Amino acid sequence: MEPGVTKADAGLNGHAWNVVGHTYVPKLWNEDAFVWHATLPAGTFVPPHIHPTQDEWIYMLDGELEVEFGDEKVVARVGDTVKMPRGIAHGIFNRSGATAHCVFGVAPSRRLYDLFIALDGVTDPAELVRLSALHEVDFLPPPGGA
Repeated sequence: MEPGVTKADAGLNGHAWNVVGHTYVPKLWNEDAFVWHATLPAGTFVPPHIHPTQDEWIYMLDGELEVEFGDEKVVARVGDTVKMPRGIAHGIFNRSGATAHCVFGVAPSRRLYDLFIALDGVTDPAELVRLSALHEVDFLPPPGGA
């Protein structure tokens, strides 16, 4: 990591990605950690998935998100931190009716930065699942095997 400031309106290397309808703007990246600002419009979500090699967290800046850990659902609001340990399935949902802004992070960074580059603009769910698996993120099958 190089010293300095990543400006509020900028992402590392000029990046800003559209991933599952969210805007992800990378702010810090090295082998130990990856941090990005996320804008999650109302009605968007990240389906349940597992990071087998990373711990993940969300710090809420604005809005509200629901995070599901299997049958358990937690609600995160401004100032809350959601902790998603490696190996634990979780899904992230914006059911609030308003846009949410938050800061995500993972440690170690592993291949997630490269995954977001690969996923930028991908809309086909099967391709999203395929690319994610190649980068150490495993999506769960839909309920009922559908």
